[in-house]
Amino acid sequence: MKTNRAVRTPGGLSVRLDVRALTVVVLLLVTALTASVVLIGTGDFPIPAADVLRTLVGEGDAGQEFIVTELRLPRVLVGLLVGASLGLGGALFQSISRNPLGSPDVLGLGQGATAGALTMIVLFSGTANQVTLGALVGGLVTGFAIYALAWKRGVHGYRLVLVGIGVSAIVTAVNGYLLTKSDIVDAARAVVWMTGSLDGRDWDQVWPLLALCAVLVPLVLANSRELRMMEMGDDVSYALGVRVERVRLLLMLSAVLLTASATAAAGPVGFVALTAPQLARRLTRSPGPNLTPAMVMGATLLVTADWVSQRAFGADQLPVGVVTGVLGGGYLLWLLVTERRAGRI
Repeated sequence: MKTNRAVRTPGGLSVRLDVRALTVVVLLLVTALTASVVLIGTGDFPIPAADVLRTLVGEGDAGQEFIVTELRLPRVLVGLLVGASLGLGGALFQSISRNPLGSPDVLGLGQGATAGALTMIVLFSGTANQVTLGALVGGLVTGFAIYALAWKRGVHGYRLVLVGIGVSAIVTAVNGYLLTKSDIVDAARAVVWMTGSLDGRDWDQVWPLLALCAVLVPLVLANSRELRMMEMGDDVSYALGVRVERVRLLLMLSAVLLTASATAAAGPVGFVALTAPQLARRLTRSPGPNLTPAMVMGATLLVTADWVSQRAFGADQLPVGVVTGVLGGGYLLWLLVTERRAGRI
């Protein structure tokens, strides 16, 4: 079946369109938006989907307006933005490392953001905003450390993964130490944050994430052609005129910012960054980084997992990080077995 089609623009420029990938993106968008509407209507005060849609366009009553726009819509938007950020960040890391295990979950960026948040909770009894800032700084510092330690006349994919695993182990030990030094109140607060949840998210988390995505997503997509070339190897990329290290550093910084900000907003939601790019690649059957499909897949996975967490155990009783952790852990085991049989690990 032919999935690529050449489209000529009014200016005479020929653009190759992957019909299957476009179809997958559209279907995932429809799924994400449908799940979002259903999720907004889920809770102690259920609202039919038709009433949710009417309220979103300003035709609901006062009670529905408050519940939808002030309580539930921000939570869903945070879920969509966090999922999209993790999916895109995961696709970038896997493409740069040319390794399906090159995910922020494996490299330790989530653990680094957790260390920053725990530092603010345990040592300074920080406010919610301070905890968010600490998580963002922790993720950035961890990403810089991984890049610096993996650097040796460039960043090799497997070296990046191995260094990331080592850094992850060290930071995990630091997190355990911080928990042992905390009192019972701070420890309970820290454990709740470390689970990864969308509970209590409001517009204060929406706007910073939205602004960051508005800057980073176009920047990343503008460099997708260079990223595709880099998957063929550094030598080929240099021959094609790509400034490999400059592009790699820019995209890795973007991926770290996306992952750290998502973790700061919702806690360390596990395995979305690992599974979303791989599922997107399998659905599109397209080579290359599949950045847009991975981003939309991440958003779809997270809002769907949040809906499952509420429907399976009652509203707000099971954090979304537990659901993604269970599903993603099973996928990671399957991926490890597949990679071992293929002789790649």
